[in-house]
Amino acid sequence: MHRAHTAFSLALSPMAHKNFATWLLNSSSSQKLVKATAAAAVRTYNSAAAEPFANGSTATYVEEMYNSWLRDPSSVHTSWDAYFRSNTYVSPPNLAPVQANTMPLSAFNFGSAVGAAPDSKTIDDHLAVQAIIRSYQSRGHLASDLDPLGILTREKTVCKDGLARRANEDVLRQHSGFLFGEQDMERQFKLPSTTFIGGDEASLPLKEILNRLENVYCNKIGVEFMFINSLEQCNWIRKRFETPGVLSFTPEEKRLILARLTRATGFEAFLAKKYSSEKRFGLEGCEIMIPALKEIIDVSTELGVESVIMGMPHRGRLNTLANVCRKPLNQIFTQFAGLEAADDGSGDVKYHLGTYIERLNRVTNKNIRLAVVANPSHLEAVDPVVQGKTRAEQFYRGDQEGKKVMSILIHGDAAFCGQGVVYETMHLSDLPDYTTHGTIHVVANNQIGFTTDPRFSRSSPYCTDVARVVNAPIFHVNADDPEAVMHVCKVAAEWRATFHKDCVIDLVGYRRNGHNEIDEPMFTQPLMYQKIRKHKNCLDLYADKLIAEGTVTAEEVKSVAAKYENICEEAFALAKTETHVKYKDWLDSPWSGFFEGKDPLKVAPTGVKEETLIHIGNRFSSPPPNAAEFVIHKGLMRVLAARKAMVDDKMADWALGEAMAFGSLLKEGIHVRLSGQDVERGTFSHRHHVLHHQLVDKATYNSLQHMYPDQAPYSVSNSSLSEYAVLGFEHGYSMTNPNALVLWEAQFGDFSNTAQSIIDQFIASGQSKWVRQSGLVMLLPHGMEGMGPEHSSCRVERFLQMSSDDPDYFPPESDEFAIRQLHDINWIVANCTTPANYYHILRRQIAMPFRKPLILCTPKSLLRHPEAKSPFSEMSEGSEFLRIIPDRGPAGENPSSVKKVVFCTGRVYYDLTKTRADKQLEKDIAIVRVEQVSPFPFDLVKEQANLYKNAELVWTQEEHKNQGCWSYVQPRFLTALNHSRDVSQSDEQSTFSNTTTTTTTDNTNTNHESNVVDTDSESDSERKSKPWLSRMFASSSDKNDNDATATATANATAIGDFNAAKHFDLKNVRHDFNRPAGIAAAPGVRIAKTGRKISYVGRACSASTATGSKAQHIRELNALLNDAIST
Repeated sequence: MHRAHTAFSLALSPMAHKNFATWLLNSSSSQKLVKATAAAAVRTYNSAAAEPFANGSTATYVEEMYNSWLRDPSSVHTSWDAYFRSNTYVSPPNLAPVQANTMPLSAFNFGSAVGAAPDSKTIDDHLAVQAIIRSYQSRGHLASDLDPLGILTREKTVCKDGLARRANEDVLRQHSGFLFGEQDMERQFKLPSTTFIGGDEASLPLKEILNRLENVYCNKIGVEFMFINSLEQCNWIRKRFETPGVLSFTPEEKRLILARLTRATGFEAFLAKKYSSEKRFGLEGCEIMIPALKEIIDVSTELGVESVIMGMPHRGRLNTLANVCRKPLNQIFTQFAGLEAADDGSGDVKYHLGTYIERLNRVTNKNIRLAVVANPSHLEAVDPVVQGKTRAEQFYRGDQEGKKVMSILIHGDAAFCGQGVVYETMHLSDLPDYTTHGTIHVVANNQIGFTTDPRFSRSSPYCTDVARVVNAPIFHVNADDPEAVMHVCKVAAEWRATFHKDCVIDLVGYRRNGHNEIDEPMFTQPLMYQKIRKHKNCLDLYADKLIAEGTVTAEEVKSVAAKYENICEEAFALAKTETHVKYKDWLDSPWSGFFEGKDPLKVAPTGVKEETLIHIGNRFSSPPPNAAEFVIHKGLMRVLAARKAMVDDKMADWALGEAMAFGSLLKEGIHVRLSGQDVERGTFSHRHHVLHHQLVDKATYNSLQHMYPDQAPYSVSNSSLSEYAVLGFEHGYSMTNPNALVLWEAQFGDFSNTAQSIIDQFIASGQSKWVRQSGLVMLLPHGMEGMGPEHSSCRVERFLQMSSDDPDYFPPESDEFAIRQLHDINWIVANCTTPANYYHILRRQIAMPFRKPLILCTPKSLLRHPEAKSPFSEMSEGSEFLRIIPDRGPAGENPSSVKKVVFCTGRVYYDLTKTRADKQLEKDIAIVRVEQVSPFPFDLVKEQANLYKNAELVWTQEEHKNQGCWSYVQPRFLTALNHSRDVSQSDEQSTFSNTTTTTTTDNTNTNHESNVVDTDSESDSERKSKPWLSRMFASSSDKNDNDATATATANATAIGDFNAAKHFDLKNVRHDFNRPAGIAAAPGVRIAKTGRKISYVGRACSASTATGSKAQHIRELNALLNDAIST
């Protein structure tokens, strides 16, 4: 056994110990050297030796051979018999093919006699050479010549052969002490199988080995890849960079590079000449990025890609649009003119806009679709949006491996390492339901962030180190070497096509101007910019190189530049003829045919046949059919049984109502995708869309995927623990196909605030800025239930604050009132109290002839509340979403006797009804639920107020006064209640323990006409036709109504009340609502006394969303309910 152990150890250890040969010669047994040599030869030919680490079966094999030999020497091969008898080893024959770039150690001539063992120096030298090769591969990038300015370029080290090389101790580490003599430089050394620098040669002189390694790893390209865990992938990269001649380009290829670089440089120069004082965030210093992107697209197109989706920051965007996407230049130049828009929306600055282009790739002669996604100034926020859009396009094309659709993300160096969303997005790259099968990241590395030096903006050596966490290879390249850049781009495109994984290209350049063109960089980086001022641009350097080598002439270079300038001049002249800009020209996600032939103000019915509901309910409440062996958790069996009982009773709770909405849409061919943390089960264990086999790993069943044989696909995906990236991803997903319901659910509603940039910059304002609609649904669990500050509120007030409906404008009442509101607003905010309404509002997302984001406050305790159920009749044909649910009890049946009307939204309704029942006030107090908070249901609120003419009106909410819906609904109640009445406002007063505010209104339109003084000499129509700014600041002298103004002021002071406009649009005098009583009114308004009030009942203002004390929560809730339910 000892001999077997010795043989096994020697088979593994020689390559691992630098001084192994010395130890071997000094050992007591001279035969050990022979053993080591023989073991090395076995390792060379043995198939197990090709594995990245030793095979654990080797020891067992040796031991078995030894035991067999002990029993019967003739039972083993003669080589083993000879070894075990006399310690003389002869390797057994091996029929396995010899690997490329390998040869048996015994076949190599070490300079000693045939059959003799190599001496210790020979073995040490070979081990050292192999270690040096690996050092270059692992750390050669640390000494590569990447900085075009030479600021970070390392000094070369002079070797013993007299040649200066970049590899230093940072690269070689302990192997830098391996000092070859000058006579050793011509010695031949065998090349290991882990390098390709030899090409077809198995050995090279030491000098040539070092020169080739230096040229590959320490020149203009620095490659980081040895951290990758796959030997196959590492060898693939080695071969692409080490094989001799890989950086050779034909004259035609060089001229193409020069032409593309000329266009990129010429575009920036043209803009600088024509718009010298405009911000454009040009690409000067890194113009090679444009040819680089085109090379990636060319190679990818040749490999089968048909659609490329790009995301990028502002720097270089205009150049990318012009020279990569080939956006018409006149449309780009028109953006500098400051023209008004011909279509609706706010628009955005030119360097934020996106586009969508379908064109012919002239290099590959294949059609290609290019999309640049619009983005805000929030750097890297667009990354997950691009990934979501890419994943969706792959899904709808059936591109399961990402061979037809790919994404390219362009980054700045400071943002790539500084923004956390980059890390979050990177971690989606290999998740099954989020992967895009490889993204190429291109870093336009200016070596500066705004004004911050990299030494103060990151802790890592490179800005790209975040990519190492997902085993993405990183290719650093000097941006002043166009051919090196093109080679890296070609390798990156091939890597993505081969392995379908991310990779990073780090274009190390500089920024010729400041952060923008009117910024002065010398304030903060004087030394750097002194070098930049003297540095030739990349085009001039490359042109000089090609002229010197005879590839082109100076006249040809000038001709190409002049030709492109003429193109720009013609487009510039055409742009001058434009009178308007069109936002739709910059749409990045067109929905071909979606809006055509549709009535923009007609919503399809959301109710379905009752048979459909029953079918969906039965399938949703059943275990897998024909799978008796599928073991389901006992607790879930009870859940399924309870669902089946509800279906039999034709009732639905929250989970069943949601499933019916999803199932009915799937039946109609609508793809449904639900994503978020723990959505498969549901944070509160209510959904259970995915059933897990209790005995078999990864065996699951999703009933919603098996409702109908021809249904649309249903995707439910537990996401990574990320809100920012995942919400952005789902938003991008929703942009691709309008006929899909895409939902993102927060684990708790307030967790959405970590994705605030996506909410503010994309979801809330995307349509206004970029004419880009989205039907994304955000499900935000919400409710004050004693769970503490962080698990209570979804911060609905923030969403309401960003709603674009005017609080002072009551839209004209008509049959199309509700749909017109939905059409005009930027998003919908709702807080449903019944499963039926939840069901309808989800289906309405698809039924609308347009798309709007839906912000939905979803319940927690209501998921299992016995009263929070809906009959099938409220979801079947003829039913619809109810924006307001009126009181259906005794109070609603006899409204004239009602003393108080409580308006509320959300789960507090059930607490209010219980308190009302306990106090036996069902006839005296009506409770009205506002289900759709925004757009505000002015018409229905007015209807309810008119129904209860004699009742006190109260708004009640469970959130604090400065939170929740109160700040949003208060002015809108005022407008709704006074649509046809005069309006006044009294001082705020507290009536419920400092928690109630009152806003008062007049009941009739005639009671106080005698008190009204009309001081406006203009008609309403005349005054309203003027611009709002003119109306606001119009002076009394302009109107010649000084006397009337004085009269109005006097009357207002005497009456001491507020003022109302003559028409129901109150925005013209909105500033008067905050005027203290007794102060003179503005000219041109009427004055009326109060007649009715709308009051607030709820918690007082607070900095926190909720108390952490359960007892305090209960006290606050009881006080709220007692104040609201009282007469």
